[in-house]
Amino acid sequence: MFSQPVSVISGLKFDEKGLITAVIQHHQTRDVLMVAWMNAESLRLTQETGETHFWSRSRQELWHKGATSGNVQRVVDMRVDCDGDTLLLLVDPAGPACHTGEMSCFYRRLEIEKLGD
Repeated sequence: MFSQPVSVISGLKFDEKGLITAVIQHHQTRDVLMVAWMNAESLRLTQETGETHFWSRSRQELWHKGATSGNVQRVVDMRVDCDGDTLLLLVDPAGPACHTGEMSCFYRRLEIEKLGD
């Protein structure tokens, strides 16, 4: 089903700042843990180490997820979407993904107003 490997750099579409969106998902529960940005260097580091590395847009620097907290994310699988502009990383997390201590950065719900009620 997911058998078409993509040549990493040539198959990806980085934006004008050299970044690509990365969706991080728990490989067992399939919960979305976080969304982050990667550049070519963070992608290379992720592939070489087997743990997630990202580009911080606010700090303008590379960061290894869990380097200070210990909550590293071991990469189980990496996939790319059909357009080549978004990555999906399936991970085995050592702890919470969110800096608030929540397992996922998506722990807050927005209410949906139902139209026509």
